[in-house]
Amino acid sequence: MAPIAIEPIDPAIKDVVVPKKDSLGLPPNTRARFEKAGIDLSGGYPYRPARPLYLDDVYNIRDKDRPHVDPGSRADPEKKALFGAAKEVINLTSHIGTEIVGLQLKDLTDQQKDELGLLIAERSVVFFRDQDLSPQQQKALGEHYGEVEVHVSIPNIQKCRNAHFVAKPQAPQVPGVPGVSVIWPALQATERAAHFRKPGGASRWHSDLVHERQPAGVTHLHNDTIPTIGGDTLWASGYAAYEKLSPEFRKIIDGRTAIYRSAHPYLDRNNPEAGPKYVEREHPLVRVHPATGWKALWVNRAMTDRIVGLDKAESDVILGYLYDVFEKSVDIQVRFKWTPRTSALWDNRITIHNASWDYEGNEPRHGTRVTSLAEKPYFDANAPTRRQALGLVSPGEL
Repeated sequence: MAPIAIEPIDPAIKDVVVPKKDSLGLPPNTRARFEKAGIDLSGGYPYRPARPLYLDDVYNIRDKDRPHVDPGSRADPEKKALFGAAKEVINLTSHIGTEIVGLQLKDLTDQQKDELGLLIAERSVVFFRDQDLSPQQQKALGEHYGEVEVHVSIPNIQKCRNAHFVAKPQAPQVPGVPGVSVIWPALQATERAAHFRKPGGASRWHSDLVHERQPAGVTHLHNDTIPTIGGDTLWASGYAAYEKLSPEFRKIIDGRTAIYRSAHPYLDRNNPEAGPKYVEREHPLVRVHPATGWKALWVNRAMTDRIVGLDKAESDVILGYLYDVFEKSVDIQVRFKWTPRTSALWDNRITIHNASWDYEGNEPRHGTRVTSLAEKPYFDANAPTRRQALGLVSPGEL
């Protein structure tokens, strides 16, 4: 494979980390998919641009409120267009996870996309197997659900205020298709060694991009290559996790906020010797989905740092309990076994997820991911739970 081409950096821009050159070979299924899609691999794979070094540069990315209308809010509640075209609709568990059989995502009409958005909002994660899907088509679908997130690099905003420059992706990307990120555990292992006791990839419960001013809504992962054994992904329902809490305990966390931090740290420009720091945003512990109007618990062990207004010991106790409710309640989780050319679309506003690394890197696993950003998280005290809205609450729950 040809070496990765490194873009020349403007001499005025010094505060970047120059990416390493990658030399891993593409899995055959991935290469065939990309070649069919006309992806230019002549410059190497993936595209790895320079990334920001300083914290303030990252804060300045998408640091203004943006309008967002959730497509699910305008959908037919009965989803006639989507369900009528499918061969089969299979609910994988009572609370979370649905598989749609017989539809190609690239062929959905706008009406079907809206109804799919509502289905994702209700069922948390929806699966489609045997998809003939290019990275370009995956991005186009993501754009229907919101602004497609691009890990952009805008180095040293102050130095470049009068300079001409273009924001470019920070995370590994499919060449020529910004916003289509590469999910490739073998590549991640070159940056952080993985082993049985400390698994690689995304093997921890988390939700995507919680540090954003307007965090992730729908994420679409298409796995073109999967190991023959293992490599499952698990999701847990934020609706059901909230419903597991007693009504009195809900009063403790309703309306409270927490600090959510980025997955990656950066340096403080004014005090770089202080070491790496994370991007932090304040969001509600319990949020409401705009399409369903239902309350959902919104915490995750990897990136929720502390509850605002509480001492650390108090915050740790409450958060630890909330994490356990999410992670230990197997009845509110779905574990999905991938097959090649399968897509999963989930809503980060109402779920956490975890990728199993039980194949230990012995076989390739490769996919492409598109994440659509959503609204600024909000809480509504008058919003119902999912079970309340659907009339499922039994006397023993009250």
